[in-house]
Amino acid sequence: MPKTPPGQTRNRIFRFVRDRLLEGDSPSLREVQRHFGFRAVETVRSHLSALVEEGRLIKKSGRSRGYRLPSSASDWSFNRLQPVPLLGEVAAGGFEEAIENPEGNLPVEIPDSRDLSDYFALRVRGESMSGAGILPGDTVIVERRAAPVSGQIVVALLEEEATVKRLHLGPGGMELRPENPDFNILRPPPGSCRILGRVVELRRQIR
Repeated sequence: MPKTPPGQTRNRIFRFVRDRLLEGDSPSLREVQRHFGFRAVETVRSHLSALVEEGRLIKKSGRSRGYRLPSSASDWSFNRLQPVPLLGEVAAGGFEEAIENPEGNLPVEIPDSRDLSDYFALRVRGESMSGAGILPGDTVIVERRAAPVSGQIVVALLEEEATVKRLHLGPGGMELRPENPDFNILRPPPGSCRILGRVVELRRQIR
C-alpha cells in the first residue's frame, strides 16, 4: 500500500469493519488484510487493537470474528459526512504562488469532535510527494491544527506561496521534506513559514 498520513489507514479500516458489522457480518483478520493489501495479518491486528483501545470497537475474547460495535449508536458514529470547500491548488514542488480559487465542495467524513471550519481541500500540482503516494491532480483534505507535529504531511505557507511537504522539526529549525529524491529539502527562515494544516485524506479520480 502507498504511504498515508497518520490515522488515515486506521479510519479506513474502521469504516470497512463498521460497514460489515452493520450488515450483520464480522470480517475476519484475513478478510481485512486482503481488502487493504497488507503484507502481514499482524498489521491488521495492530490497527484493530488500537480501535478497541480508542473505544470505537469492542472485542469478544476467544472468537476469531469477535469484533462488534459499541451498543450505543452515538458511540460508533465516529464521522459525519460534511461539505468541505475545495479552495484551488497547492504546489508539491518548491514554494509556488498560492492559488485560492473556490471550486465548490467535497463530501468528507469529519469526526464528531471537530468543526467543519477546521477542514478544506486543495488540488495538488507537482511530483515532490510522489513517494508518499500524492500525485499531480490528486486532491488532499487538510485539517487545520494549532500545533503541527513533526513527521506529518502538511500544507505550509511562506508569505503568499504554499507547498505540501512532510514536516520535520529539529534543533536546526523547520524543514519541509519532499518524498521524491529529485526535489530538495526546503528550509524556510525562522518565523517566515506558517503551517496551514495537516493532510488527513487523499482523493484521486480514476480516468
